Amino acid sequence: MIIGIGNDLCNIERIQRSLDRFGERFEQRVFTPHEIAKARGRRRVAETYAKRFAAKEAMAKALGTGVPRAGVHWKHLGVINLPSGKPGFELTGGAAARLAKLTPPGHRAVVHLTLTDDHPWAEAQVIIEAIPVAEPS
Repeated sequence: MIIGIGNDLCNIERIQRSLDRFGERFEQRVFTPHEIAKARGRRRVAETYAKRFAAKEAMAKALGTGVPRAGVHWKHLGVINLPSGKPGFELTGGAAARLAKLTPPGHRAVVHLTLTDDHPWAEAQVIIEAIPVAEPS
């Protein structure tokens, strides 16, 4: 069953302006060390950050909280890539607690994330699915 849906559209140029104006302060406030390293290692830094910013907003919407609210903060919503390249989340703190609260007993949460960009826009969609946990045989 679906227990959360969120999407967000982020203007890449807005992220670039934030980077130009606030630099490392903006990065440190919003992104995890892993996300910062990933973005700095890419040619299109603002696009990388914009997709991750949109993902964080979309996840916060799927959790029903917004950011920063209900104990969910920017850095609690870490965007990662699986070895296959597929994007996903590493939730900590209030975000992990909120996901646990949303997940019905006897289920486990599976988060689906998709990211895209087409200058000047970056977009993310999140679906949180609750999957029944198999009973031990």
